[in-house]
Amino acid sequence: MTSPRRSDTTRAAILEAARERFAAEGYERATIRSIARDAGIDPSMVMRYYGNKEGLFAAASEIDLRLPDVGALPVKHMGAVLVSHFLDRWEQDEVLTGVLRVGVTNDAGAERMRSVFRAQLGPIAAGVCPDPADAPRRAALVASQILGMALARYVLRLPPAVEMSREEVVAWLAPTVQRYLTAEEP
Repeated sequence: MTSPRRSDTTRAAILEAARERFAAEGYERATIRSIARDAGIDPSMVMRYYGNKEGLFAAASEIDLRLPDVGALPVKHMGAVLVSHFLDRWEQDEVLTGVLRVGVTNDAGAERMRSVFRAQLGPIAAGVCPDPADAPRRAALVASQILGMALARYVLRLPPAVEMSREEVVAWLAPTVQRYLTAEEP
């Protein structure tokens, strides 16, 4: 078995430091110097591998939502499955919270969130909605619910949103998400 190349180890250290800084400080306050210091390398190495702060942010915020295989699920349970899945993801992945924080204040972060949801949630909406041509709009409506709760519960930490049990969140959001995905157009 071969050992990892030095460049792979350096890249991994940079990305880990960047994820932590972006999550803790947001895009604007995180600096290449502080990220390099956290990774134990010279700032020029960050620039060598990622070009600039925006390139580093894009690499550090690669997100796989690990959405469930919708083909294996009954369509009538899709809302509950998606809300439960997203609660799991938000509670287990600080990168998502960090990208959401950055997304509300920075164009690069907003584009990152748009691309993640477009690429990963869009196909789910297309697979279950009555008219696949309407999938982008439906995916945006689903994202409004998912991101709205994530913002209230994990970023702003609004007490009523934080105090709700997981079951309550699912019970409130799932019917709306389900309607957005599968109901006939109003």
